[in-house]
Amino acid sequence: MSGSQATSAGLDARRRRVLFRSWHRGMREVDLILGRFVDVEIAKLDESELDDYEALMEAQDRDIFSWLTGEAPTPGQYDTPVFRKIRAFHAHAAPLRL
Repeated sequence: MSGSQATSAGLDARRRRVLFRSWHRGMREVDLILGRFVDVEIAKLDESELDDYEALMEAQDRDIFSWLTGEAPTPGQYDTPVFRKIRAFHAHAAPLRL
C-alpha cells in the first residue's frame, strides 16, 4: 500500500488536511497506522475528536508508535477517546489473513 485509499472529495478543508498529514508523517509505520484509521474514520470524527487528533499529530512519530504498541505509557494529554479509537481500530484478536 502506497498511501490513502480514501478520496478527499466531499471533505471540508480541515479534514482534507488531516487526511493528507496522516499519510505523510515521515515514519512509514505511523503513516500506515494513522492513515488507515483516518481513511475509514475521518468523516465520522466530530470537532472535539478532530482537535484531539490534530494534537496527537503534533507528537513525534516514535512516541506515537511507542504508545500504540504499548512500549511506553501514553501521556494523559494524548490518552483521549480518539487515541483509544485508533488503538482499537488496529487491535486484532487473531493474525490477519492477507
